[in-house]
Amino acid sequence: MPPFRAIAVFYQVARLNSIAQAAEQLSVTPSAVSQQIKALEERIGTTLVARNGRNIRLTEAGERYFELISDKIEGVMRATELMRGTRQVANLVIRTTPTISTKWLLPRLGRFLQAMPETNIRIDGSNEPVDFNRDNVDLEIRHGLGGWPGLYTEPLVEERFLPVCAPQLVRGGLLDPAAVLNLPMIRSVKAQVQWSAWTEAQALPPPPGNSTLSFDRSHMAVDAATLGLGVALESELMMEAELRSGQLVMPVARTPKLELATQWLVCPRSNLRRHRVMRLIEWLREEAAQWRADSPANSIDFLN
Repeated sequence: MPPFRAIAVFYQVARLNSIAQAAEQLSVTPSAVSQQIKALEERIGTTLVARNGRNIRLTEAGERYFELISDKIEGVMRATELMRGTRQVANLVIRTTPTISTKWLLPRLGRFLQAMPETNIRIDGSNEPVDFNRDNVDLEIRHGLGGWPGLYTEPLVEERFLPVCAPQLVRGGLLDPAAVLNLPMIRSVKAQVQWSAWTEAQALPPPPGNSTLSFDRSHMAVDAATLGLGVALESELMMEAELRSGQLVMPVARTPKLELATQWLVCPRSNLRRHRVMRLIEWLREEAAQWRADSPANSIDFLN
């Protein structure tokens, strides 16, 4: 039987998809990790880890071996911590944009902490996409339209984009769609849906270029609309609380159904082997489904 030390080293390499990170985790040198992997491969009689320069990947045999040993290794780790009288705490690093973390993730995070109390979570709020070869991030909620080669991607949820403003801007009653363009326009410059898409769906001329307020963060555009500075076209995902409380309302009776996914769960496929990452993904799926069922925008009368 191969030495348990070599098996445990392989487990860390497979879990982290990195010899360097495994070495850091085990407080040994990368060379020592490579030697243990080589010894294990010689003992088993097959290649488990394929190397391409500084990058590695598990072979088909390596994937199968990791699948077979994971529960056993994790059971040994839990038993060891139990005998030591301590609890094993998992670390989880999530990268999200400031908008999605503030407007959607943070209000729900308490439920995840209740379900996974032995987890330390770090939220890395940034609009910069993760370089998973460099950054120590378990899962990213990435803004965009998907299609990132070499990565696991899954849409968080389909979002509907709505025109919204503070109630005081429509005290005289709901507006004709053309009259909306007479209000000061608030724009999110990085949003996937812009005012031109809304006017086109309404068979209206393009929105005027004057009297506009532009932001590079959607949560700032939502806050500006809440303050009565104009009318914004934003995702229901980013303004759930404001719609529910009545701080934001639609200035028109009906609006085109502009729907697409702009928030994606992204990580290397190797990260899916980590129990804590899969538990987080499963929780996000559950929360997104519940949000969709309870969204205040469900009562809106869409044109299509």
